[in-house]
Amino acid sequence: MNKQDKTTAIQELKERFSKAQFFYVTDASTLTVEQVNNLRRKCFEQGIEMKVVKNTLAVKALKSLEDDGYSPLYNAFEGPSSIMFTDNPSAPARLIKAFRETASRPLVKAAYIDRAIFSGDDQLDVLVALKSKDELVGDIIMLLKSPATNLIGALTSGGQKIAGIVKALEEKASA
Repeated sequence: MNKQDKTTAIQELKERFSKAQFFYVTDASTLTVEQVNNLRRKCFEQGIEMKVVKNTLAVKALKSLEDDGYSPLYNAFEGPSSIMFTDNPSAPARLIKAFRETASRPLVKAAYIDRAIFSGDDQLDVLVALKSKDELVGDIIMLLKSPATNLIGALTSGGQKIAGIVKALEEKASA
């Protein structure tokens, strides 16, 4: 790879990192070609972009972003590395967990989730539990809707009780 190719690769990575809210640094070494192809296929099906990178180029791209928030990630770029870019913070973790039912890798070296950094493969279960923005919005709507539903239910049932009491008093008065 000549200097021009490296400069181009750094620029492409820089652009991709600057647009990414969520990405994972993984190690898929020791997987067979068939397993890697299967992993790539599953990534594609779930809208995850998997990119094998040179560590030095990835670190240079991150350093050129003028954001100190990426510095804890630099250590993750040691040994074989691939990056999974996604729009859903937990999608790569779920994919990795499911894939590891039949294989020992990929390992999570680090994950960048909206300015938070998770380091190490031991964080996989935490990453799997993360909710997407749509899931969080749905939870908030359900929480907001719940008290109103309870109030309407109480008012409706209370109205029936009051009507029953009035009817009973009316019948008692006429008797």
